[in-house]
Amino acid sequence: MFASALLILVPLFVGFAVHLENRRLLTWINHMLEALVYLILGLLGISLGQLEGLADQLNRMTGQVLVLVFGLLVANVAGLWLWHRWQPMTLASAEESRSHVGYRRLFLGAAKPLLAVIAGMALGHWLLPALGWIEDVASGALMLLLLLIGLQLRNAGLSLRRLLMNRQGLGIAVTLALTSLLAGLAMAPFYDLPLMHVLALTSGFGWYSLSGIVVGDALGPAWGGVAFLNDVLREIIALVLIPLIIARQPAMAIGYGGATAMDFTLPIIRRSGGLDTVPVAIASGFILSFLSPVLMGLFLAG
Repeated sequence: MFASALLILVPLFVGFAVHLENRRLLTWINHMLEALVYLILGLLGISLGQLEGLADQLNRMTGQVLVLVFGLLVANVAGLWLWHRWQPMTLASAEESRSHVGYRRLFLGAAKPLLAVIAGMALGHWLLPALGWIEDVASGALMLLLLLIGLQLRNAGLSLRRLLMNRQGLGIAVTLALTSLLAGLAMAPFYDLPLMHVLALTSGFGWYSLSGIVVGDALGPAWGGVAFLNDVLREIIALVLIPLIIARQPAMAIGYGGATAMDFTLPIIRRSGGLDTVPVAIASGFILSFLSPVLMGLFLAG
C-alpha cells in the first residue's frame, strides 16, 4: 500500500535534494512545469470526458465539490480567526483601498486551468476514441512534475530554516493544515470513500495543479475533478477575501489561500497588506506546498 506513496514522495525529495546554480536551467524548469501542468490537466479533462454517464457524474461532482468547499471554508476561517486571537498580527503598512489590484489578470490566470480541463473534456467526449494509455502518460508526467517541483522549491532562494522560524507563517500553515484535516473528519460521512481518501481531498491546500493530478491518478478522474475544482475555488475565493479582510484579519487573509500565498495570491497580499505580509505569506505558502504532496501521498496509500 505504501508503494504508491513512495512514487509520489521520492521524486519530490530527490528534486529537493539537488542544488542548481544555472539560472538558464532554472528558467527552463519553470517553463517545463507550466507546460506539464496544462498537459496533465488536459489529460484529466480527457479522462473526465470519456466517463460513462458523464452528465450524472458531473451532477454528482457538483454536490461533492460544494460540500468540500463549504466545509473547508468554515473550518479554515474559524481556525485562522482563533490563531489571530492567540497570536495577533499587526500591519504597519496596510494599503487596502489605495492600491490597484489587477483583478482581471488574476481571475484570467485562475480561469486558465479550468479552460485546460474543459478543453480536454470536450476532446475526450466528442472527438477522441477511448485511449487506454492516458493514465500511464499522466502517471509518468506526474512523476516528472513532482521532480521538477522539488527542484523549484529547493532552488527558490529561500532558506528552509528561516521559513520554519517565521512564527506567524508557520502558525498559519499549521492552523490551515490541521483545520483542513478536521474538516475532512467531519465531512467523511458525506462521501462514499474511505476516511483516508477524504483526508487526501482536503490536503490540496489550494494547489489545484497538483491535487487534481495526484487524486485523479489514485482514485480516478471523477475524484480528481472534485479535488481540482475544490482547490481552484479556494484560490478564487481567496482573491475576493484578501483585500476585504487583510487589514483586520491578516492571518485569515494570508492563510485561506493556502499554498498559493507564495506565488499566485502573493501580489494581491502584498498590494493589499503591505510589505509586512510578504515574509509571512512566503513562509506559509512554502510550508503548505511541501506538506500537500506528502499528506496526499500518505493518505492515498492508506
